[in-house]
Amino acid sequence: MNKMTLIAGGAVIAALGAYAVTRPSDDTTAVATAPEPGAAMVAVTLPETLSPEAVMGQRAFEAVCADCHGENAAGRMGVAPPLIHKIYEPSHHADEAFQRAAANGVLAHHWSFGDMPAQPQVTRADMASIIAYVREVQRANGID
Repeated sequence: MNKMTLIAGGAVIAALGAYAVTRPSDDTTAVATAPEPGAAMVAVTLPETLSPEAVMGQRAFEAVCADCHGENAAGRMGVAPPLIHKIYEPSHHADEAFQRAAANGVLAHHWSFGDMPAQPQVTRADMASIIAYVREVQRANGID
């Protein structure tokens, strides 16, 4: 045998050995999957206690907003964004922005969920309580 044949054969054997060691075994079940539609988009930590106004807001949120914005305002994949997110911090979206979104609806601009329709059944007083709830939960999650 000449030197080239030995070198080529050695390279093939080394490559096959490396493949055998690094390839995934057949019993692996870890497969990257997309989150389920409707799943929560963020993990939310609730405050230990809520103010009386925020308790009323939580009830109103659950009745009107949670179907789209998710439990505890965590958002829902493919449905609506989380309100417990830095985009909705008071310095970027003031309380009045929430009031106007409920009263008039809002065109999609930060997320690609589509436009939010107006919620005419929600009064300004309802929204004030909902905002109190959202803001208290935001603070519990480091969003000031």
